[in-house]
Amino acid sequence: MATKEIDQIIKENHCETKMGLPCVLEAFTSIFETGSISNKCCGEHVGLGKVFHSALVKRTLENPLFKHLSPATIIAKSIHTWNNCLALIDSLSPSA
Repeated sequence: MATKEIDQIIKENHCETKMGLPCVLEAFTSIFETGSISNKCCGEHVGLGKVFHSALVKRTLENPLFKHLSPATIIAKSIHTWNNCLALIDSLSPSA
């Protein structure tokens, strides 16, 4: 997928105002393509909450540019990314 297409999706979802653009790209790539998300970006992503995460995935899947993607595969990758970030953040948090 071309960077231009990714940028368009990000702008449509106003992600750049809620999360730094480099982290949005990392999260997007880890869910919709093949890539990973850094510790820093996991923190930003989890900080936005599960509702934002789910909305981003759903909205992107509704976009005609992504009609070729398998929703089941994307949802599985989405859950994997979210759970990995959540586990990472939990592991970095000081214990009570």
